Formats: sequence, structure tokens, C-alpha cells
Amino acid sequence: MKLRIKGNALRLRLTQGEMRTLAHEGRVESRTEFPGGAALVYRLSASNETGDISVTYSDNCIEFVLPEAHVRGWCDTDQVTVSAECVVPGGTLSLTFEKDFACLVPRPGEDETDHFPHPDAGRGSGRC
Repeated sequence: MKLRIKGNALRLRLTQGEMRTLAHEGRVESRTEFPGGAALVYRLSASNETGDISVTYSDNCIEFVLPEAHVRGWCDTDQVTVSAECVVPGGTLSLTFEKDFACLVPRPGEDETDHFPHPDAGRGSGRC
């Protein structure tokens, strides 16, 4: 699972295996280790509750929660993206969850064997 942070926007990209784990286990997470033993955990969980998509940050963990209906609609269909906005002090926080596509142009050292096939494969656009 990839986490991209840019200003007040967070984006998660999930591989095919991570999407299967989310669908079957209701949760997927990754962690980034730092010198000194600290770690940043980022987790995506399905909730049986109805309601909005949410995010919390506590104890070095970013936890995204999607209602089960959003998870099923995303995992069980060709839907590529789920998105939401949360109100935060001074504005909004944009949340985007995407299926991770293989790049059209292979990059050295990048293992994309579990990525989703790119919808533009064979068209030669040269983008990821």
C-alpha cells in the first residue's frame, strides 16, 4: 500500500492483493520504520457502521475507515477511486483511495507484479 501526502491531501493506492485482504479481512496496513525505533503506521479498515469515510491520526497511526458499502463497491467492481473530504481546522482534508495500476513504461527496480493492469496498456501513452 502506498501513501502519498501532499499538503491537505492524502492518497492511498492498493495492489490487487491488498484489495483482496481488505475485502476478506476488513483491514490492510503498512508501516514505515524510522531510525531510533519510531514507525508510522497507515491502516485502511472497513466499518460495519453506516456513515461517512473518516480518518484519524493517533499514536503515529493514520487510520482510514470506509463503510462496508464503499469497500464492497470498490473491491467488487471496476471502480478505481473512492474519495471524500473531511473538515479540519482551516479547511478540508482530501482523502483518495485508488487501485494501484502498473506503469505503462517499466521502471528499473520497481516490482509491479501485483498491480492492476493499466487501462491504457497497449495505447502507448507513457504515463503511470
